[in-house]
Amino acid sequence: MTSTDDRRPRSQTLALAGTVFASVVVAAAAGAGTPLLSLYQRTWGFPLWQLTLAFAIYAVALLTTLLIAGSLSDHLGRRPILIGALILMVLASTLFLIDDQIGWVIAARAIQGMATGAATSTFTAAIIELASARHKPVMTVVTSAAPVGGLALGALSTGAASDLLTDPTRVVFGMLIVFFLIGIIAVSVARETRAPLAGAIRSLRPRLVAPAAARSWFISVAPLVASGWMFSGLFLGLAPTFDRSEFAIESGTLNGLIVALQPASAALVGLVFSRVRPRLAAMTGSVLMLAGAAVTLAGLASGSLVATAVGAVVGGAGQGAGFGSSLRILAPLSNGTDRAGMFSAVYLIAYASYGIPVLAAGALSGLSDLSTVVVIYCAVVAVLAAWALISIYRIDRRGNQSTTRSKGISS
Repeated sequence: MTSTDDRRPRSQTLALAGTVFASVVVAAAAGAGTPLLSLYQRTWGFPLWQLTLAFAIYAVALLTTLLIAGSLSDHLGRRPILIGALILMVLASTLFLIDDQIGWVIAARAIQGMATGAATSTFTAAIIELASARHKPVMTVVTSAAPVGGLALGALSTGAASDLLTDPTRVVFGMLIVFFLIGIIAVSVARETRAPLAGAIRSLRPRLVAPAAARSWFISVAPLVASGWMFSGLFLGLAPTFDRSEFAIESGTLNGLIVALQPASAALVGLVFSRVRPRLAAMTGSVLMLAGAAVTLAGLASGSLVATAVGAVVGGAGQGAGFGSSLRILAPLSNGTDRAGMFSAVYLIAYASYGIPVLAAGALSGLSDLSTVVVIYCAVVAVLAAWALISIYRIDRRGNQSTTRSKGISS
């Protein structure tokens, strides 16, 4: 007998695949800028604080948009927000094509951040809602892997392009414009999963949405989300600098590879852990984050590129296991009226941890050497991971004890 899931129109299956593709490309555009920032610094000779500003302005713009407009698609629908965000991405990519000074790059990064802030939680909600009932758990994990996987693809491809091509910026961002146009078509074809709801203007009031049913778990997984994305920021924001200063790496391909190791590991391991019980995956992710921060710190302190790379992979695995499981824990605790708002709150924590510490590290690097800054950075990552492990273990244990008591009473 043919199931309802199997009778889904082929056009909607393709639209779902295209929407997932668009979400990856949005993240890839941000990752593509990372190796180029190092190239621009060598070419144009601007100071380190401008480089970290160009990196962090993306996260600041993203955070502001998430805080203000993160719930907007719960009121206007998913498609209008996604199409608008993809159009902004085309505009940002066009600015990269005409860049000849750091000011244009900073402007492009700011627009990228706005577009990603509008799209991130909306992509997550739309993909889960477009998926068939049977595939919703898997697609929830895919939505957690897409941002970090896209960052890895963007960094790696652009790093290689900077070695192989005389004009990598125009080739990479020209291709991204084509991909964004494909994404606009896919989203336009996809069915709307959210009917318009009153209160769109009111939803622009800055706020964090955490439904009562999800609140205790939201608080418990928040430090795990912060730890993972802060670790990701270390490699995507600071790696191009410490690759040159600590390891004397000038190759764009090798630089892009080291930058990409952490988010690539996060994306792959996040998919692998999709079949592991969410609470166990979250605790495992916390342990891996602790180990990854420690190994990375040891590698940088000893000047070992291999150890640093291993730390990136282990910590990336922790982010993948932890972030994917956090979304799987929270997703069933929300409904259609607050789903995008809750995911916005999750991504607000994620991207605040991704961008703000890097901006602070860039400022501190003018007062202290970079190695000392990285030591402090890794220590904060480890503390957040340990906090998450204890918090998740406690709430999981309370839940198990409640289940055991309920069974005892019923028997």
